[in-house]
Amino acid sequence: MPREQGRKLIAQNRKARHDYSIESTFEAGIVLTGTEVKSLRAGRATLTDGFATIDDGEAWLRGVHIPEYDLGTWNNHEPRRTRKLLLKRDELRKIAGKLKESGLTLVPLALYFKDGYAKVEIGIGKGRKAHDKRQAIAERESTREIQRASGRRSKGMA
Repeated sequence: MPREQGRKLIAQNRKARHDYSIESTFEAGIVLTGTEVKSLRAGRATLTDGFATIDDGEAWLRGVHIPEYDLGTWNNHEPRRTRKLLLKRDELRKIAGKLKESGLTLVPLALYFKDGYAKVEIGIGKGRKAHDKRQAIAERESTREIQRASGRRSKGMA
């Protein structure tokens, strides 16, 4: 059977882009068990409470919920277990260096299959305050309004 091609999105953490201003993103592989992969192929995962840490030069994904596989037996996985992330040594050093700055955290943004392999997109983000969130929403709405107006003008409607 031919291997899958392209990117198939499993779960996305939209709340992370709202709560954090993401400075940079990285793609990492995940060490999973067989029932976790089957559960992900069924499209079941939750990233909302997830975060990543770097301990002893290794990256770990914590708090991500991958529910137990329905058809699994006694060797089913634990839903919220800590999973190892696979990153290159240079990327780990770069991330660890940035995380030493105050207020930065490592947040999972998306979980997907890329060419048959499970990957997670993690981002280094700084937490936003409530007024920053409102300002970001206002900027987004104003740019949308500008695009709408320019679109109407180009069509000769306004």
